[in-house]
Amino acid sequence: MGRDPSVFVHERALCESDDIGPRTRIWAFAHVLAGARIGADCNVCDHAYVEGGAVLGDSVTVKNSVLVWDGVTVEDEVFLGPNVVFTNHPRPRVAFKRGPAAWQPTLVRRGTTIGANATVVCGITIGRWAMVGAGTVVTGDVPDHALVVGNPARQVGWACECGQTLPESLECSCGRRYRRSEGGLARQS
Repeated sequence: MGRDPSVFVHERALCESDDIGPRTRIWAFAHVLAGARIGADCNVCDHAYVEGGAVLGDSVTVKNSVLVWDGVTVEDEVFLGPNVVFTNHPRPRVAFKRGPAAWQPTLVRRGTTIGANATVVCGITIGRWAMVGAGTVVTGDVPDHALVVGNPARQVGWACECGQTLPESLECSCGRRYRRSEGGLARQS
């Protein structure tokens, strides 16, 4: 079974996976290895690298020069800014090759934005609708809707689904309201 005919792969891209969802676009000099899974309506930009075993959900934007390694799962509607780098091994040593058994998975939950030049260390979860600032080094779990910045990442606020920073009332100017929950924030109905 081949790729859906609506998938676009630029003539200068290398896409070795057939597990690519409808209407996904893979641009010049991107490299998608066999075994990678990419959902529908994704945009994989120039010079991005998606390793076999990596999973991207639907409507994910992977900007230029992003590196997504085996063991990284990115849920739907996530934005990965230019030069975002994931890792999958906590203590790599050339002289002591440990292989896939030593890799640690990383999960990026639905709706998250990770800013340009951020580094995400393996073995963590970034919560739903979180916002990771440009240049941030994420070394631990990030709660739902958290706004984190710095090296190492520290929480400086909360983010609405629309992307705005929330005031102390947790009521966004877009009309969404939130309450504190065990995993960060939850939207009020």
